[in-house]
Amino acid sequence: MFIIDMTELNEEQLHQAARILTDSLPLGWPTFEDAMEEIAERLIPENTLLAATVNGEVIGWGGILPQYGGNVRELHPLAVKKEWRKKHVGTRLVRELENAAKSRGSLTMIIGSDDESEKGETSLARANLFCDLPNKLRDFEPGSHPSAFYMKLGYQVIGVVPDANGTGKPDIWLGKSLR
Repeated sequence: MFIIDMTELNEEQLHQAARILTDSLPLGWPTFEDAMEEIAERLIPENTLLAATVNGEVIGWGGILPQYGGNVRELHPLAVKKEWRKKHVGTRLVRELENAAKSRGSLTMIIGSDDESEKGETSLARANLFCDLPNKLRDFEPGSHPSAFYMKLGYQVIGVVPDANGTGKPDIWLGKSLR
């Protein structure tokens, strides 16, 4: 597996990346056109987009966007082809993106991860987060939510936006110091 800058990808590889995004995160990017638009918007010098490839095929990709004057980088998005999940592709991409953020002088990495499935995935889903939020955060359980993956990589919940995606569907913010 090779990790390469997405500015080096050809048109077919960019299409592969778009299909991965649509397949992985259909609520955010339901169509191929939506995914291609996201890639085009993010593929600018201020951002870093990296792709994982095997034999020239894109199997995953992710990006970091500067926030707070570059002191913080937001990981957005991260998508791995279904058959390559749980094979350390996402971990490798996150580590490489963290290294890129550090090399640009960033101190913190953040990730917003929606808990928006109908049944909910974390202990924060379907909960009234305006009531006793500190204890709900203290007792946070990620369940099958992507936050479990990020927590294994050293990220911790740093906040939530209650009802961001509808009643009982919060946006969960995770962060990690890069110092």
